[in-house]
Amino acid sequence: MNHQELTALLDRLRAEPRETEWLEFKANRFEPNALGEYISALANSACLLGKTRAYLVFGIEDGTHAVVGTDFDPAAVLARGNQLLPVWLPHRLQPNIGYEFHPAEYHSKRVVLFEIHPAYDRPVKFDGKAYIRDGSSKTELGSYPEKERQIWNRRVDWSAEVCERASLDDLEPLAIAKARLEYKTKFPAKAADVDGWDDTVFLNKTKLTSRGGVTHAALLMLGREESSTLLTPALARISWILKNDRNEELDYEHFGPPFCSTWTRCLRVSAI
Repeated sequence: MNHQELTALLDRLRAEPRETEWLEFKANRFEPNALGEYISALANSACLLGKTRAYLVFGIEDGTHAVVGTDFDPAAVLARGNQLLPVWLPHRLQPNIGYEFHPAEYHSKRVVLFEIHPAYDRPVKFDGKAYIRDGSSKTELGSYPEKERQIWNRRVDWSAEVCERASLDDLEPLAIAKARLEYKTKFPAKAADVDGWDDTVFLNKTKLTSRGGVTHAALLMLGREESSTLLTPALARISWILKNDRNEELDYEHFGPPFCSTWTRCLRVSAI
């Protein structure tokens, strides 16, 4: 997430009228165990609410949403056993869901944004215990058996969902042409049929659209570069990162939609 994207996201989060089940603001208070519990609670709540991400923001005051700044540096903090937080924390989350933290300069103050992936088909636990948000409060999921059942039963394929704000005009014609070619290569017996389909029929047949509605998968694979904003707060990006034997970052490059075309660029960079 670049600085512009991060600033826009923080602006949107601060515009929320209050903390919610998927959003928590902290001024500067931090404790490793509490952080793990919050990640569990936010991930589980995001799952129940159908959110693609939950957020925990340090350096912004609850209630007023004033930007106060923080000296919290997740990459440098030592947790139990003198382990660095980024090493210690994933081993205590079951399953080990994805999350990223983003330090940033925002309104001339330092803030840290934790971007947390939702639970999927099972509750996220921290040290063997699952948590949930009740309004803006964190509590144990075991007190809400109905919510726990909903998480176990929730298997939503985000990629197949229709993006209501998108239309066929948000797709890149050259990417659709490439998708047609690859489809005919994979299914040569249907090549003549494919040539007779217009884009609407082709995309419906390949399930990249649903009754003409553009899915998230279609935007990722075939969307114009600028259409990635339609997927917010999801981040449409493939990142190539070069690190040395000490895990220090040496170089990087980001690739956006349409992934139908850009993934080959990413492979070429990886081979250099």
